[in-house]
This record gives sequence, C-alpha cells and structure tokens, in this order.
Amino acid sequence: MAVVVDLTGKVAVVAAASQGIGRAVAEALARAGATVSICARSPERLEQARRHIHATTGQEVHAYVADVTREADVRAWVQEVVDRWGTVHIAVANAGGPPAGTFQELTLDQWDMTYRLTLRSVVHIAQAVLPLMQAQGWGRLIAIESVSVRFPLDRLMLSNSLRLGVVGFLKTLAREVAPSNVLVNVVAPGYTRTERLLELATQAARRRGTTPEALLDEWAQATPLKRLAEPAEIAHAVLFLASDLASYVTGQVLVVDGGLAPTI
Repeated sequence: MAVVVDLTGKVAVVAAASQGIGRAVAEALARAGATVSICARSPERLEQARRHIHATTGQEVHAYVADVTREADVRAWVQEVVDRWGTVHIAVANAGGPPAGTFQELTLDQWDMTYRLTLRSVVHIAQAVLPLMQAQGWGRLIAIESVSVRFPLDRLMLSNSLRLGVVGFLKTLAREVAPSNVLVNVVAPGYTRTERLLELATQAARRRGTTPEALLDEWAQATPLKRLAEPAEIAHAVLFLASDLASYVTGQVLVVDGGLAPTI
C-alpha cells in the first residue's frame, strides 16, 4: 500500500523560502495539502516564489516580507498567519548561509551577524510559534542547517560554529516541549544544487584559479552518490519530519548528504 503524506488542514510557515531549499520545502508542504506561508527579504523574489508554488500545487500560498534576524518581523509574520488561519502547526526555520572564510579573514562584525542570522533567527521563530503549538497539543519545528554539524567544512568556520549552537538549542528545546506533542528536529543537507552553493563555488574558483563548474563537480565526486542533491530531495526529508510518519521522532539531526559525512 502506498504511503501518502497528507497535511490537509495544517498551517505551515517556511522562512527564507524565495529560492533554493526553502522554496522546495514550501512547495513540498503545499503539495501535501498544507496551507503555506513563506517569508523572505526580497519582495520580488518572494512574489515569484509564491506564484510558482501556487501554480505547481494549486494551493493557497501566503507571502510576507520579513527579515528573520529581526524579532519584530518574525512576530508580525506569524501574527498575520494566525489572523488568517488561526494557528501554526508546522514551522521551518531557514536562513541564508553566513560568509565563508578562515579565522584570520573573519571580523567580529561577521561573527555577530552570523549569530543573528544562524542562531538567533531560530530562537525568534521558536518563540513565535511554540505557544501556539503547545496550546493545541501538536506541532513541528524543523530547522534547516548543514552537514557541517557533523564534521567541519573548510573555510566555513562561521557555519561550523553557529550551526552547532542551533543543534544544541533545539536538542534541549525538544526535551522541554515533548510533553505537549511538539516535535523539534534538524535537517542537515550536504552539497545541494542551490544559489548558495554556486556562490561558494564561485568564490572558491577565484581563489584556486578554476571554474565554478569544476568545483561543483569536485564536490559531487567527493560524495559517495557522486552527485549533488536537488533541493526537492532535502524537502522530502522535511516533509517526513512534518508528518505523522515521524510521530516518534524528536531531538534528532537528519543528515541528507548522499553519504558525505564520514562520522557515525
């Protein structure tokens, strides 16, 4: 018998969903029947994403311009969703990646910015949605992080450091809210074909005197599956965790990396 994820009647919010993994997650949730609200900083890209998701799924999609590093933006976004649909059942915390660089290249301002972007943004979303989820006795909080939480990636010191903070925060939070049937998990993608990965490949290619395409192929070959992930493949992991198929899964890091991480 086929297993079908049905999120009809569920309201989901997905941060940083104008492109890449965020947009793929929002589309997967909408395709499963959820009512979805997306946010991002760019009004133009956000509207393009909203139209795309609506066109491909037929579901109503709400879009809100917000910067997840700003607590007021996140609270206003979630409040507008609640005013429209009464609650939030599923929240996906996502944000752009911090700058690449070695310790000597990075400034204290970049460390502060990454704290706000990578860690504090997740706290903002958790604070906004958890009271709703706990009151209704059902919720899913899922953060999109990186395989770097399993082993450090070269020149990604900011990501390697602050994303581990997110895992520690959410692991602790999962234990606190579990009695309310609120499940908290992390999805940790490996090399995924997104605008962010192309940006990293372009920067690395300049340093090494090669092309972004050569770097993308190198990273693909470093993965046991010998290819990059597609955003939809990461979205499928989020869809699983958002569904009742994962009703006994909380406080976990689900690595979706094609076998890249050498850790057990």
